Amino acid sequence: MNLIMKMLAAPATVLALWAASAQAAPNDEIAKRLEPVGQVCVQGKECKGMEVAASAGGAGGAAKTPDAVITKHCNACHGTGLLGAPKVGDAAAWGERAKKEGGVDGLLAKAISGINAMPPKGTCADCSEDELKGAIKKMSGL
Repeated sequence: MNLIMKMLAAPATVLALWAASAQAAPNDEIAKRLEPVGQVCVQGKECKGMEVAASAGGAGGAAKTPDAVITKHCNACHGTGLLGAPKVGDAAAWGERAKKEGGVDGLLAKAISGINAMPPKGTCADCSEDELKGAIKKMSGL
């Protein structure tokens, strides 16, 4: 009987220590774990904590660099030449297209309206004409 008590004492002690440490969590930690993961904000009303999210999301009117536009929106097709898209840096292919379409402005017009499998603005719906033109110039070398 004494042997059984010794065998049960060790797991019981571990369980008791674990339970005590779990109960010892400060109320701040518990409150932090129970915080909601998000909130709903109504446009035109103050929404505490959303200033950082808005600026992190790109709001605020900051212009996108050509490299950022290419990386996020153009590279999937123009990086590989998918479906006949002229590759980034292939000056001959871009030059041929520019000659056919009327230069960089013609390429920009096609980029805005979409061409072949490329959707309008190449999936960058919030890009300005200047941002698209900068990306075209950077990809084509024109």
